[in-house]
Amino acid sequence: MDYTAQLDTALNRLHEEGRYRTFIDIERKKGQFPHATWRKPDGTETPIAVWCGNDYLGMGQHPAVLEAMHEAIDATGAGSGGTRNISGTTVYHKRLEAELADLHGKESALLFTSAYIANDATLSTVPKLFPGLIIYSDELNHASMIEGIRRNGGAKRIFRHNDLGDLRAKLEADDPAAPKLIAFESIYSMDGDFGPIEALCDLADEFGALTYIDEVHAVGMYGPRGAGVAERDRLMHRIDIINGTLAKAYGVMGGYIAASHKMCDAIRSYAPGFIFTTSLPPAVAAGAAASVAFLKTSGGQKLRDQHQTQARILKTRLKGMGLPIIDHGSHIVPVIVGDPVHTKQLSDMLLEGFGIYVQPINFPTVPRGTERLRFTPSPVHGPGEMDRLVHAMDELWSHCALNRAEMAG
Repeated sequence: MDYTAQLDTALNRLHEEGRYRTFIDIERKKGQFPHATWRKPDGTETPIAVWCGNDYLGMGQHPAVLEAMHEAIDATGAGSGGTRNISGTTVYHKRLEAELADLHGKESALLFTSAYIANDATLSTVPKLFPGLIIYSDELNHASMIEGIRRNGGAKRIFRHNDLGDLRAKLEADDPAAPKLIAFESIYSMDGDFGPIEALCDLADEFGALTYIDEVHAVGMYGPRGAGVAERDRLMHRIDIINGTLAKAYGVMGGYIAASHKMCDAIRSYAPGFIFTTSLPPAVAAGAAASVAFLKTSGGQKLRDQHQTQARILKTRLKGMGLPIIDHGSHIVPVIVGDPVHTKQLSDMLLEGFGIYVQPINFPTVPRGTERLRFTPSPVHGPGEMDRLVHAMDELWSHCALNRAEMAG
């Protein structure tokens, strides 16, 4: 076997399909986000505006977060020193879990190094806790949920996206006595559409199923205290397990689940992804706790309102130019290009010609033929940045002779 040749074949296939991923080397500037510096391969530097980041509210720059992290690193040093079970549980981890449990109105929360690991570890572990469990998963669930469900060795049913009739048919076809879990998201990040949470909970009640929701793209940004769409819709009490991230709206790093004390205790005790992973650095936990606490307040609500306003303005202006955006009423602003090569070219031209950074989104993240640029406006994107983006998109759309036909949400 010529292993090097096989690697060349695999990588060349991505290049030929126009979906080889290129990392952009950027340096964020404290207090200046969304402005950053792009370090080009030739060593030169160019100022840019970041339009595709997941630091949705700019909390990665917030003074309360930075102060908490400085205090923790001065007090404890860099790393945690071990897994949660072996010397890696500190007052900072416990404080963060308490903040998260309070946020979601649950008895407990369990901290992971990322929301990906939280989804994977939890969904691969629940069949060990409930023998014979059948998991019903929306077909557009995140890769971390898919991977966890695939690895758990139990029964699974994939239902069509947000299709309650298809889910009902699958529930009715299975043994009424079998333990069941319905897994779904509150906001699907590529199209920005919402899951029908209340109707899914109704089906769960009817068929005796547990509910598992991924609120990764909603925590911090929806609800009176930022607990997500389930809080906004007053449905958190009907969700058994809530998954969230600390790396997007909270601006730091990490993931978690919030649930009953017994559920968290069981996952903590059985999930290899939790047991054998070094815990987050105390400074990271401290910064995340400060961010969660702040976004529960009126100051957090102000940021949420500004965020939604920015998203509405951008969508309205892009629609006004006839650009094909998908609008489901969330903060996600996808502009459909429909071809991986053209999407990469547009991304490159925005970066090189206008100092605007938005990463192309291609297969397998989205289906072939729906390749897109996905914009994430934030409260720290000012009117000047918005004008430059809109004018650049208008100019490049004409330059590339792309269609100007609005896509229905």
